Amino acid sequence: MVGKAAGEAKRPVKGARRPELRLPPLEPYGGAGLEPDGDYDGLEFRDVDFAGQDGGGARFMDCALTGCAFDETRLHHARFLDSVLTGIRGVGTDLAESTLRDVELLDARLGGVQLHGSVLERVLVRGGKIDYLNLRKARLKDVVFQGCVLVEPDFGGARLERVEFVDCVLKGADLTGASLTDVDLRGAAEFTIARGVDRLAGAVISAGQLIDLAPVLAAEMGVRVE
Repeated sequence: MVGKAAGEAKRPVKGARRPELRLPPLEPYGGAGLEPDGDYDGLEFRDVDFAGQDGGGARFMDCALTGCAFDETRLHHARFLDSVLTGIRGVGTDLAESTLRDVELLDARLGGVQLHGSVLERVLVRGGKIDYLNLRKARLKDVVFQGCVLVEPDFGGARLERVEFVDCVLKGADLTGASLTDVDLRGAAEFTIARGVDRLAGAVISAGQLIDLAPVLAAEMGVRVE
């Protein structure tokens, strides 16, 4: 695995494409709450409390959501397209099997977010802190984590292609069964793996990170260091 990673480091890493957002003039949201399979187009949601509501299958297109609360909100199978989410917060938000495409998630404060089986394409996650992010069996393509803190994110069985970690903290990541292609970890301010170090083939790390990972790699290979 180390040999393969070293060989791949000799070629340029394909960088992630950032979302290109040009929001149209937005109308203020004046609804009473989320609706299953609701269609929200060109709306501005500001400081709205969606805690405990059911918006499963909803579609958000060309929307801005600022300062909204999503505690225990059900958004299973939701679609966020060409939208900006700023300063959102919540615990236990269910976004399983959802789609995020051309989305910016800025300064979020989230915990236990369920995104397993979801598709993220051209997504920028910048700032904020996300604890126990569940991305099991998700597909991430052209995703950038920048200046944020991810505590024990679960990438088990996920497919990551052109994913960058820039100036962010990645603590106790689980990569069990994950597939990585052009994943750039060199810019991570802090990076530790709890499980799945054997899945790092396809990622690029720095020499310093390799030294930090040496004990975990040795344990994976059955090498005793005394």
